[in-house]
Amino acid sequence: MAALGQARRIVVKIGSALLVDRATGALRETWLTALAADVAALRARGIDVVLVSSGSIALGRGVLNLGTGVLPLEKAQAAAAVGQIQLARAYEAALHPHQLTTAQVLLTLEDSANRRRYLNARATLNQLLALGVVPIVNENDTVATDEIRFGDNDRLAAQIAVTVGADHLILLSDVDGLYTANPNEDPSATRLETVTEITPEIEAMAGDAGSGLSKGGMKTKVMAAKTATAAGCAMAIALGTPDHALAAIETGAPVTWFTAKTDPASARKAWIAAMKPQGALHLDAGAAQALASGKSLLPAGVTDLTGSFERGDAIEVLAPTGTRLGQGLTRYTSDEARKIRGQHSSRFEALLGYPGRAAMIHRDDLAL
Repeated sequence: MAALGQARRIVVKIGSALLVDRATGALRETWLTALAADVAALRARGIDVVLVSSGSIALGRGVLNLGTGVLPLEKAQAAAAVGQIQLARAYEAALHPHQLTTAQVLLTLEDSANRRRYLNARATLNQLLALGVVPIVNENDTVATDEIRFGDNDRLAAQIAVTVGADHLILLSDVDGLYTANPNEDPSATRLETVTEITPEIEAMAGDAGSGLSKGGMKTKVMAAKTATAAGCAMAIALGTPDHALAAIETGAPVTWFTAKTDPASARKAWIAAMKPQGALHLDAGAAQALASGKSLLPAGVTDLTGSFERGDAIEVLAPTGTRLGQGLTRYTSDEARKIRGQHSSRFEALLGYPGRAAMIHRDDLAL
């Protein structure tokens, strides 16, 4: 599991305590420079990297001289607004020498609950990764009061890992893994090297104590592991305080790995297959053959459809004989699908009023 070089897509979560000096409130520039070098090394091997970074409130409170201690909600939001600019600029400056382009993506956990917003976020992140960009994702702290109250970028990182189909999630923390008890209080506590199943006993080992800057604790990390591993993504809790923390994982630094029983693609297909279909698409022989060969379903191959569905709903895919081939997530509503079925993409803009998407169901969203 230490061989991150075998990964295809990695999400790395970075806590405030790693990025910002607790005493001064200043950015830990040397640490960030080392992290950028690790990211560049992974990208050079063709591995996609998404960074989920805390730090906007911690940086902003330093700029605004808000001192230490718990901030009132309005001041926390103001600090986030100021600090987010500092955070984005810092990552851009650190990665630019490696010829890596960065993008800022601000999300909330609610974005994963709303189907349309989730699909839009997924499409944007996947396109950025396809273009070789390193997305820097953060909770939108200026509006996400839930995160400001108790801190949930661990869970956000897990949601992002699921969204982009990552096979590895790394939570860089101020501890090197999950212990049987709090090692600061119990000298007999031992670190778990591998967790193959998150049992009630494992959950009971997680505490809520966080650092002075970070608001998360071990409990949120175990919750993140449950989300990630269910989607086929292995997760590690690793010590992030030293320079080159990602490189250290590859060379065998102590971590706790939460293993996944499947891979992201298989987990996603199983999830799609288990959904209740909201309609059906009838295909011509050419489209059915194209799906069998691993291609996406284009509107030109759809001869008829039934049901009422929204973008992102599960719909059945039927052969010309009516035989069920499988089901997938549609990229069009039923009203839109009726307008463009049997049509070439060159006609989409005239029929829909906008250019549209090439596929009715993308092959990644299809369970046959």
